[in-house]
Amino acid sequence: MTDTPPPPGTEETAPHKRSLSRGRRLLRLLGGLFSPGAYLHALKIVNYYNYAHVQPMRRLRRGPDCAISPTAVFSDAERIELGARVRIGAGCYLWAGPRHGTIRIGDDCLFGPEVMITAADYRFNDGTPVTKQPMQEGNVTLGRDVWLATRVMVMPGVTIGDHAIVGAGAIVTKDLPARAIAVGAPARIVGERADVAAGDRPKG
Repeated sequence: MTDTPPPPGTEETAPHKRSLSRGRRLLRLLGGLFSPGAYLHALKIVNYYNYAHVQPMRRLRRGPDCAISPTAVFSDAERIELGARVRIGAGCYLWAGPRHGTIRIGDDCLFGPEVMITAADYRFNDGTPVTKQPMQEGNVTLGRDVWLATRVMVMPGVTIGDHAIVGAGAIVTKDLPARAIAVGAPARIVGERADVAAGDRPKG
């Protein structure tokens, strides 16, 4: 970004970022402590965390030794299944759809931060606002030892084979075969992972 000087004669009126004094910062803190709105917002956050993470974790089927970030979100978790030793990073979001979609994750899968997997999507060509149109659901299946890097999106109906890797920011709209290395939006295959013999991956 270039540093363009202001037009002549406007130097005095050009805005500057305001810096609060220590006293004003203290007053702002005290105002927050005695603001009913702050506590109401905190209750909303607790309620969201309860229905987005705490309660779904009770319904989620998962294998042993899974590591799930406390900021991961699960919707319709009774139709989500995690294999053994699955690692789910911060801010991930898994949604199995409103009615019958499923998400199945194989053993030893690794999710980077903010990965999204959805088994449902809106229709958009029915002549009404998108939010009033029915949803289309499709089961999502990941094989064993699949690595989804940061901010990967996996769309409804997709199957990803064993040992595949999907690069950061990719949007997976179609099936990927075993050992595929895919990047981009939509995701495209750019390579193949070396053959991984069963049982070669460390456990844990």
